[in-house]
Order: sequence, then C-alpha cells, then structure tokens
Amino acid sequence: MSTLLRQLPQVDALLGSSGMTSLLKAYSRQEVADTLRAALHTLRGELKAGRVNQLPDFESAAFAQSLAEKIESERQPNLRPAINATGIIIHTNLGRARLAPEALAAMQAVGADHSNLELDLDTGRRGSRHAHVERLICELTGAEAALVVNNCAAAVLLSLMATAHGRKVVASRGELIEIGGAFRLPDVIQQSGAILKEVGATNKTRAKDYAEAIDPDTAVLLKSHTSNYQIVGFTHAPGREELAALAHATGTILMEDLGSGVLVDLSPYGLLNEPVVSDVLASGVDIVMFSGDKLLGGPQCGIIAGRAELIRGLKTHPLSRAVRIDKLSLAALEATLRLYRAPHDPFSSVPVLRAISQSIEDVRARAERLAAALIASGFEDVSSLPSEAFAGGGSLPQQHLKSHAVSIGVSSFTPDALAAALRKARTPVIGMIRDDRFLMDVRTVTDGEVTGIADAFRGLRSP
Repeated sequence: MSTLLRQLPQVDALLGSSGMTSLLKAYSRQEVADTLRAALHTLRGELKAGRVNQLPDFESAAFAQSLAEKIESERQPNLRPAINATGIIIHTNLGRARLAPEALAAMQAVGADHSNLELDLDTGRRGSRHAHVERLICELTGAEAALVVNNCAAAVLLSLMATAHGRKVVASRGELIEIGGAFRLPDVIQQSGAILKEVGATNKTRAKDYAEAIDPDTAVLLKSHTSNYQIVGFTHAPGREELAALAHATGTILMEDLGSGVLVDLSPYGLLNEPVVSDVLASGVDIVMFSGDKLLGGPQCGIIAGRAELIRGLKTHPLSRAVRIDKLSLAALEATLRLYRAPHDPFSSVPVLRAISQSIEDVRARAERLAAALIASGFEDVSSLPSEAFAGGGSLPQQHLKSHAVSIGVSSFTPDALAAALRKARTPVIGMIRDDRFLMDVRTVTDGEVTGIADAFRGLRSP
C-alpha cells in the first residue's frame, strides 16, 4: 500500500500526459485539474482502506473517459427538470405548479427582448407593472383593484403593514396558521408592526368574540383559510358575511389570507371546501390574498385583490417595491390568467387543473402503459394498482383524488436504494415507498414522461 501511495502521480504531471490531451481540448484546464485532484484524493482513500490493490492506467482512454463523465456530471445544472411520480400535484419540493406552454412562451418572449414592463405605450411615459394583470384579476375575481407581489407571505405582510402598522389585528386562535418552513402567521403580524389580538378558542370562535375585541385601536379583522389542516368535531367559525357586516359597522377592514386560492369551483372533481376567490370577495371581504403558483396554476407570486381605496394604499407603500413581482413571473401570470377566459377551458389548459380533473380511466390507462414499458425493458416484478393522489401545496389536506400507480421491485436494489438511484438519473424520477415497494403515482405524470421513466430504469442496468 505504501508503495502504491508513493506511485500516485502529481496533478501537474498528469495534466501534461498524452492521456489528458483529449480532455483538455473538450474542457477547461481548471475543470480537468479539479476532477483529477478529486479522483486522486478518492483513490488515495481507497488505497489506505485496503479496498484497492492496484493503480489504474492513467494514460488509458478508460481513465480519461471516467474523468469526462465526472466533468459532465458536474456540469449538470443544479436546478433541473424532474419527473413527479408522487401523486402530489402541487408538490412544494418539486416546484409546485407545472406551467402551461402559453406561460412558458410568454416568459421566453419577455426574457429574450426588452419589454414595456413599466412603459405606457399610449403615452410614452412611465407606467405600472401592475397594469398588465390588474384588469384580468379584477375580471376573474370581481375585485375593484389588484396588485401582485413575489409570494403570498409577502402579500400578507404588505397588506398588514399598509393597513394596521401600530394598530391591532384581531384573529381567531383557530386560524393562527403555520405555513412551510416554520413561518407562522403571528410572526408575520409582528413583523408588520401590527399588534395581534387573539380571540375565541382553538376549536370555536364566534362573531361576538371579534366584536368584543374591537376598540378604537383596531384596524383589521383577519381571517385565514386553514388550507393545510382541519379542525373537526365540536367546532364553530363565523361566516364571512357575518364578519363583513361587523367590520363595516365598526370601520375596520376584513382581510382574508386564502393561502392557495382558486378561481374555479373544484367540487365537481370531489375537492370540497376550497373557497373560490370571487365568492370570498362577494361575501364582503375587503382584501383577499392568495398564491399564484398553487391551485391557480401559475408562477410563484402573491395576489392581493379587493377594494380600490385599500389597494391604492398598498401600491404606494414603500414595502411594495421591495416585494414586487419580476417581469418573467409577471409574463407567466398574465398568460395563465388568460387561460381562464373564454374560449379557453382552464381544466384542459392549465396543467394543475388538468391533473386534478383527468378521469380515473385516463390515469389507469397511463399506469398500464408505464407498466408495459417497464416490462418491455426487462423488469418482471411490475404491477399496476389503485392509489390516492392529493392536490398538495398546503391545500385540501384530507381530501384525495382516485388515482393509479405502478409498483416495481428490482432484485439488485432495496426500495430505498432504488429511490436514491432514480433521483440520480439524468432526469430524476421522484416516487414514493409504500409497504416496502417503490411506487409511482401517474396522476402527476404526463404521457410524455412515461418514456422518461422507462429510460431512467433502463439506465439502472448501464455499466
């Protein structure tokens, strides 16, 4: 071992060898040197551990090819496409909503050229980026005015800071939600400079609890849609109309954080209790905030809609600039919103809604095609079986969609090892493990991705 360690060449010496000539033509000297250094470090460790008892031929084409493969692997983008076979349609870890082709085309067009982002083409003067989507949002929700920021948490923060800084915000104890990443609504209220006044109990809050808490320092009655959990059993919450009447009688603002936010009724597809934004505003809520990248099916952003006089104050607040939406997301949002207008059918045009509304027969047929493709690739332990899919994204937590999955066992891999290997495929395949089996729910898989999954599995057998 000591002899072999002494025989390990220096990086500079290897770089000058004939075996590295082709690599130095294809890649930068720095890339080749860094990869060589890492390879020698690994080899040194293997020698010391006794796992290797001879040195490779450093001049060989095989050694050069191994370095080239490592360089190509390093050149892969850190952020890249993946196949979502989890059955969770709006998967936060996998980028949430899949964008429509129209949204992608709009981003490409605006990103490739200059645009009228903040230029009024009629007057030739500075315009507002909000104008590109405000009319569409108002049309689809019934709001008097709207603006868009970079995410829904920012929408809540801006709305509270602009309307309740230094004053009280009344909220039910049963609605003091925590969203992803351990961000809690009370913390957001505190950061806005408002003072939280909790009312009611975890499971029951009545309108009189809000009424008794209102005083001259109260600015906002805040509702939060409990989209990522449910309180069941002995419960009560006042209706929006009741709270709206109270807010308007006392000169306070009724504000609601919907979290996900949906523009169309999902109940025909078995998903209940997700309020439609237009219905929320029609009930008398003054300002509503919701996400663009969840059930709406667009890019990451936070949409604020409601009374014009209140929205004007939000637009002119200093924080508005700090949390404003960027041009690419704005282009994608506009294109997505247009898919909700006739003659488009959003359930066929918006990928999130298409995944929710596709028939179980279509889902089952896709599962059977995937199973057949895997069997044709030489895998024998393959079956198709019923499954349950979910909307995800913190919405409709206890409601599922009928779905179908493909279960597979590969003799040379444990389920965990198989999942890890598929995550390392050129296009990662993300599935799930159930009852010691690797499963892929195909409600979140497109027809075109069936081939990609089969390719990833065939890659498991490559040397």
